[in-house]
Amino acid sequence: MEMHAYDDVYLESSQNIMGHMFDYAVNELGMNLDDFADRFIISGIAKEMERGNPSFSAGRTGPEIAKLVVNSSDPDMDSSYEIMYVDRSSEYWCGWTAAYYQWLRAFPYSYIFRAVSASNIREMYGIFHEMGITKSVNEIDLRIREYYQDTNLKRFRKNLGISQKELSLRSGVPIRQIQLFEQRQRDIGKASATTVLALSHALYCDVKDLILFKTAEELET
Repeated sequence: MEMHAYDDVYLESSQNIMGHMFDYAVNELGMNLDDFADRFIISGIAKEMERGNPSFSAGRTGPEIAKLVVNSSDPDMDSSYEIMYVDRSSEYWCGWTAAYYQWLRAFPYSYIFRAVSASNIREMYGIFHEMGITKSVNEIDLRIREYYQDTNLKRFRKNLGISQKELSLRSGVPIRQIQLFEQRQRDIGKASATTVLALSHALYCDVKDLILFKTAEELET
């Protein structure tokens, strides 16, 4: 049950825009990378990028979006310059990689950057930027798993305050199957659409919110 954040027709553009946005914010505006990433999320523009809104993922340049982000929280900041360099900085790579990962996993940027900050991703540049995106994806996967110990299924169930037995009664999915999903002994991403849909309805969430990680290699096969 493979799901991405939006149509891949906008992916390359989104990656370039996010890359130039981070590069401009840090290297032209002199902002702290993580502070800018926080502003990006708070501004609401992150949600538009997550949905692949063409007005943001194709219709503007990275510096233009960076200025929208900055002006939403600090209208007096001087952001008159709009330079995009040919050379790719580590900040550009950070934005480019984050955009790809968000599209691939369909997680909100707030969820990603809480576990792996923008500066954490930038620190990966020296090791991973020449290895291809697959290695970077797997490293971010690992760090997110370490940060979020519970599976998505368990997290939603606990937030709702119900037991595995009650979830089983609500969804019609056998309790043993729920236990195996929560213990990562079975991959909910390989379960039938009927099973995942029943669980999502019982937990009042979207189907994609319950899908466990797959490695980049698995998605490419």
